[in-house]
Amino acid sequence: MAAKRVTIIGAGVAGLVAAHELERLGHRVVVLEGHPGIGGRIRTHRFLPGRPGPLVELGAMRIPAGHHRTLDYLRALGLADKLREFTTLFQDEAAYVRTGRGHQRIREASAALVEELRDRLPAGAPEHYTPQMLLFGAWMAVRVNALAPGDFRDAVARGLEAELIGLVEGIDLSRYVRRPGGGELIDLHGLFADHPQIRAGCRGRLYRFVDDIVNETGSTLLRLAGGLDQFVHRLRERIRGPVHCGNEVTGIELGEREVRLRIRHGFGSRTRSCDYVLCTIPFSVLRGLELRGLDDRKVAAIADQRYWNATKVALHCREPFWAREGITGGGSFTGGLIRQTYYPPVEGDPRLGAALLASYTIGQDADRLAELSRPARIAAVLDELAAVHPELRRPGMVLSVADQVWGSEPSTRGAAAVRWGKDAEACEEERERMARPQGRLFFAGEHCSGHPAWIEGAVESAQQAVRQIHRYPAPALDADEPCEVGA
Repeated sequence: MAAKRVTIIGAGVAGLVAAHELERLGHRVVVLEGHPGIGGRIRTHRFLPGRPGPLVELGAMRIPAGHHRTLDYLRALGLADKLREFTTLFQDEAAYVRTGRGHQRIREASAALVEELRDRLPAGAPEHYTPQMLLFGAWMAVRVNALAPGDFRDAVARGLEAELIGLVEGIDLSRYVRRPGGGELIDLHGLFADHPQIRAGCRGRLYRFVDDIVNETGSTLLRLAGGLDQFVHRLRERIRGPVHCGNEVTGIELGEREVRLRIRHGFGSRTRSCDYVLCTIPFSVLRGLELRGLDDRKVAAIADQRYWNATKVALHCREPFWAREGITGGGSFTGGLIRQTYYPPVEGDPRLGAALLASYTIGQDADRLAELSRPARIAAVLDELAAVHPELRRPGMVLSVADQVWGSEPSTRGAAAVRWGKDAEACEEERERMARPQGRLFFAGEHCSGHPAWIEGAVESAQQAVRQIHRYPAPALDADEPCEVGA
């Protein structure tokens, strides 16, 4: 197979994986990245750079144990020994959940949540719902409330809860009910693991949604001790070709035998003629570029892809005060503006403090926080979370703040492509539209995969695009001919 010269737009996971895989196949690559640094939507923030202080993930932060492509890469890069369990939302029973009776410990909240569910169910809802079915419905509904954006929560209020409860009709749920501290909880992860027909039976609005909900609140999530940015930096070390940061592609023109890129670097711009191009940037950014030569179907696909915003606000605290309340990790559903709060494990020197992911929001909830000025956003988060954790009001407890608004980040214009509310056939049709190449212009990124919103999707799409490029007919490359690189 003849060697090819490939220009890759974007130095996120998809772009770096593709560069590595293409070089392994004998091709030559140049990577162009508009942002000053690599990593895309992996963004590890260190509160005390150069010192063993706390860190927090302002982008991707967890890996499901079933995402084998991602884990295979971490092993190949020598990072397997740094994989740790990610304690997630609702997993630590000492954490909090918002109910109609106020914030309650997870282990004590079931009665209030079931009562609220009963009040919301439509008149004439099946009377044969057992207490265990209602317990299942209540904890699925609170996951919807915590994890889904506002419009999907509205769909739940319009009757989706009855569909959720119907998923477990005929299953003996009693074996999954536990009674810690006098309350009741249901082991949803065990239930879904033992009864795969629940997921298989999801159709329409429930498809993809249930799968992501179970992934995000299950007990098989992993994190990377020391920060997920180690993944992209190890990848970069394996790539021989240049990775040019601060080189923003502003236009793409597709020709019969070349792809021309318009590139802005500093105060100047230039045009680059490329044999092959792999575009890995989100379509939310791509549709703002000047695009020429693409067919109408592809232009429509780029315009149609929906992205959700995400906003994170993290605190550098003097100490992990939540540990005195018995919270050892995981997350609370605090509701209101801030939605989710996570308690990362203390890494590094504990004398240098601890990180608290005070607020993690997506969709319309993220937009609401993003619309505030940064001082107002931080003040709103601190004020609301202090109602749950009054220790935040103690002088000197909060040492510094970091935040990330992905919807206004120029290099992403959103956090992830999400396909909740679409059935399996619609999801696959959309994936094919996004991934379909245009002559010598190829596409990758989580939006081009079967795992949108996950690192796994970026890896999967990169591997797929590499196969497409490798098999594409091309003239041989003269081994003595230099590969053009940008400034």
